Amino acid sequence: MRYGEVAHFSHPQHRLRLEHAETPFRCDGCREVGIGARFRCPYPGCDHDLHRQCALPASPPPPPLRHPFYPSCAFVFLARAPGGPGARYCNACGRDVAGYVYHCRACGFDLHPCCAALPHALDAGGGVRLYLHPDSRAAGVPPCHRCGHRGRSWSYRSQCRCYSLHVACVMDMLVESWHGVGRHKGAASGIGGRGGGVSSAGVNVYDGGMVVPGSGGYRVPAIRGAAKSSHASRGGGGYSYWGRKKGKVKRCCEIAGFAAQVVISAVLGDPTALIAGVIGSLIAR
Repeated sequence: MRYGEVAHFSHPQHRLRLEHAETPFRCDGCREVGIGARFRCPYPGCDHDLHRQCALPASPPPPPLRHPFYPSCAFVFLARAPGGPGARYCNACGRDVAGYVYHCRACGFDLHPCCAALPHALDAGGGVRLYLHPDSRAAGVPPCHRCGHRGRSWSYRSQCRCYSLHVACVMDMLVESWHGVGRHKGAASGIGGRGGGVSSAGVNVYDGGMVVPGSGGYRVPAIRGAAKSSHASRGGGGYSYWGRKKGKVKRCCEIAGFAAQVVISAVLGDPTALIAGVIGSLIAR
């Protein structure tokens, strides 16, 4: 077997090849959207994609996953959630489990593979680092930069407490903006046969979207809501919601904007600076 290739039970007829694409895809394992690195069948017409985090073997089974947020849990990788689609939800993002999942049989907790692999620290630029937290209801926790509320899900927060973003809010943005990505696999073969953006007849199904750099001019849906801040309307007098003078608000918003790009790329399964830049080009201003 060549380096960068895997034989996977979800697609036994062909080996899957590690690729990198700057257009969104829908994973055939967890059924969630991804971007960047993925394992894909190289044969035309197959249109089979897996997040790297989902390309795990069935035999021998991977060892139980231990997560620091759930120290007493042993998460087992399952190709199908107990109870079937819609019966379980991810404890990280709050969305239903529709495919592959890490499941703790003792506690009943569930994690999407990409959520289970979320980095615990992200560099948001400008000297700001974001840290993943499981409890966004605790006293002193800043409200989410997008929805303005506490609670809901895991969140990324800056140590200075100026910025917080729910993982669930990121998922909401992606669902609202990219709900059509990969929904009808087989009917759309993707950009040059590489993903769900162009139909088999060569018609760009995302006309009106935004051009991805390096995609040959093809368009994908804009990510809407990432540039929105619930804090923008909360300022009063000469101060912002965080108690900073308005002269500093612009800088805070710039950092918040890049932080959103970094968190979105992490939730999509590829927390790299390259993909964060691609996400930035897709955010509707």
